[in-house]
Amino acid sequence: MNATHEIEALIENYRQAVIAKDIDKLMPLYAEDIVSYDAVKALQFRGKAAYRAHWEECMEMCQGAHKFDFDHMNVVADEHIAFAHWLAHCGGTNEKGETQACWMRVTACYRRDAGQWRIVHEHWSAPFDMTSGTVLFNLEP
Repeated sequence: MNATHEIEALIENYRQAVIAKDIDKLMPLYAEDIVSYDAVKALQFRGKAAYRAHWEECMEMCQGAHKFDFDHMNVVADEHIAFAHWLAHCGGTNEKGETQACWMRVTACYRRDAGQWRIVHEHWSAPFDMTSGTVLFNLEP
């Protein structure tokens, strides 16, 4: 399997772990020195322990089934470093059973250490209107 296919497989494992709300399956995909610019709560998360705590809080906020679909994915990889970007339709189900989801932008960087790919940087964002400061959750790809 070439590096691009390995990263695509890692991304799918990541997606499935989030859908299953399986933090123990998700966290081994991250490097110890992960730096994340998540779209929720903090300006940045540094280190696996900090990011795990954030993921646990996110999973608790989303009580119902997760929506976590990826589109427009692009992966570039060599034997040691890779990056990918895509659009993610993510959200959850509220207490009434209604799906609440929006499109986000994602960029992730990967490094191969001792033969294993790990996520070393992740950036999730939503565009916003500079005039009003309103996040544009209603955009479609």
